Amino acid sequence: MAPVATTLTSESSGNASVGALGKTTSGKPLKVRSYPKFDSLEEERLYRKQHLAAAYRIFAERGFDEGVAGHISVRDPILTDHFWLNPLSKHFSLISVSDLILVNEEGQVVIGDEPINAAAFAIHSEIHKARPDVHAACHAHSVYGKAFSVFGRELDMITQDSLRFYKSHAVYPNFGGVVLDREEGKKIAECLGDGKAAILQNHGLITAGETIDAAAFWFISLDKTCHAQLLVDAAEKGSGHKKTFIAEDEARFSYEQVGTPGKGWLAFQPYYDDILAKTGGSFLK
Repeated sequence: MAPVATTLTSESSGNASVGALGKTTSGKPLKVRSYPKFDSLEEERLYRKQHLAAAYRIFAERGFDEGVAGHISVRDPILTDHFWLNPLSKHFSLISVSDLILVNEEGQVVIGDEPINAAAFAIHSEIHKARPDVHAACHAHSVYGKAFSVFGRELDMITQDSLRFYKSHAVYPNFGGVVLDREEGKKIAECLGDGKAAILQNHGLITAGETIDAAAFWFISLDKTCHAQLLVDAAEKGSGHKKTFIAEDEARFSYEQVGTPGKGWLAFQPYYDDILAKTGGSFLK
């Protein structure tokens, strides 16, 4: 397949923040981290794989692993109907760039010598097909995510962080067992729509993003938001106090400050720096 160039919007790179951050008092522009520019698609492929491996390590640190459940994918920038995944039975905390498996849209291994999670293929392949703008997706059975998923309800817009998901998340209301059927994957992709996250009832969470960085940060934030929601609901029931909801106009305005693709990419960078320092970059091999 011939190389297909991929592009990211200036907002996705975080450049939209420049105007807001401004300059120093001496007039020197402040430095804003942004999605890098690459001289070749091969360089971008390596970048995506490095950040995918980092995301697995970061998920492991937060207890998002559970046996062989859970998976994160990133679209290959050269073979754009292929994506990179983790090998089936390797712990998230041990995954490095060299461990990643490249599969085609039929789920066949193209690069690598280990199998992938069949459920990962069933879900992720359909999301990637349905959403050309989505280059990465994350799914795991995090404790707070699966606890909140039992209620089969959307999040309340009651905290600033919950606004990242304002009108950008959905609930998949069916539990059909372990997702092995691609038709089930299609239904989940349809439920996700053009949003960034879906709460899979009695199952867990799934997030999607224009970058692996954004998708991973959305997942971290969504799990924390589910945790906060569970605490608030429990406190409301026990105390008699009523929740205060954020007004629609404030929610809509705040979403632009916290919920756009570039904000997701930028918010992940401290996590990347942290895992890089902690591991000495061992995941890059």
